Amino acid sequence: MELPLPGLWLKRLWVVFQVALHVAMGKVLMTFFPGRVKQDILAMSQKTGMAKNPHFSHENWIPTFFSAQYFWFVLKVRWQRLEDKTEEGGLAPNCPVVRLSGQRCNIWDFMQG
Repeated sequence: MELPLPGLWLKRLWVVFQVALHVAMGKVLMTFFPGRVKQDILAMSQKTGMAKNPHFSHENWIPTFFSAQYFWFVLKVRWQRLEDKTEEGGLAPNCPVVRLSGQRCNIWDFMQG
């Protein structure tokens, strides 16, 4: 496994700052304006279709926004996106995937069988 480029570390540091600021502001807004934050989150869920699922109750998932678990999940996703880049005409990134059996591999290995 090779070490990431120095520029990648700076990008990761910037992403940590952005996500931490987002979560902190969300916590503050949720504390002072809980009704408005709930209304905004429900409006977002209407766009994505999550609110239409009868198995999801907004009382169960709205409090998870801006939590420590939320912070780590968003950070992980944003860090993975930093490394997923391609150039026109170049090869696509060899992203990690999970088989239905639960086995982890890269997409190239998955395509090879």
